[in-house]
Amino acid sequence: MHTTVLRVDTTQLLKGVLDLAVLAVLKEEDGYGYDIMRRLRTAGLDEIGDASVYGTLRRLFQAGLLTTYVVPSESGPHRKYYALNAAGRDQLERSGKVWRAFASTMDKLLDERGRVA
Repeated sequence: MHTTVLRVDTTQLLKGVLDLAVLAVLKEEDGYGYDIMRRLRTAGLDEIGDASVYGTLRRLFQAGLLTTYVVPSESGPHRKYYALNAAGRDQLERSGKVWRAFASTMDKLLDERGRVA
């Protein structure tokens, strides 16, 4: 009997939920790129790359889900902050419901299939 081990690649999972994760991080407080990345990593998403976060911020802004503003900095370059707007909050709510339903389904599948007789 040959068993194939399937490696779960976290980066592939993250690609599907990075938009939702960024929107969720911005729900409570506006942030600039590095700050958003730090908050995502602090939350446990350690494998997120810089380019992925910055690309996601640009895409969400172009989709009309975020607004931006610049804050001058005395210790370095000005920082571009991102904030959720009404469309972004609506998207976060919709995507959050989809995620919770998906996660609940996966939990049920894993609980049912994961039991050892």
